Amino acid sequence: MNINFTLLAQALAFAGLIWIIATKIWPPLMNAIEERQQKIAEGLAAADRSQKDLAQAQEKVNEALKEARTKANEIIDQAHARANQIVDAARNEAITEATRQKELAQAEIDAAANRAREDLRKQVSALAVTGAEKLLKREIDANAHKALLDELASEI
Repeated sequence: MNINFTLLAQALAFAGLIWIIATKIWPPLMNAIEERQQKIAEGLAAADRSQKDLAQAQEKVNEALKEARTKANEIIDQAHARANQIVDAARNEAITEATRQKELAQAEIDAAANRAREDLRKQVSALAVTGAEKLLKREIDANAHKALLDELASEI
């Protein structure tokens, strides 16, 4: 075998291999690499968008939490105000009830005192009549002298 022929055969084989690689293998390989680069770029862009969306969502969550806290504080303040109103109303009602019971008790005391005075007047008038009977040694008719006895009782 001749060195020239071997060299020529090797050169033709190498050229054929280059041609096969350049026409059959290289374009799909480059397409795959380009697609992969494009997917990576899209993935990075999507990651950036996701980061921005996450930041916006976090801001919205923070705003919602702030608003919820504000509303909760308002509700708590309203509850405290309502509780204070209820306590004040109960206090006023208790004061009113105590005043009413005091007035009722005072009325009962006054009525009892008036009854006691009337009983005392009757007893005093009966004693006066009895004393007068003994002094006069005769009996005074209570029905006949009722006006006189009432006047005497009112003076006492």
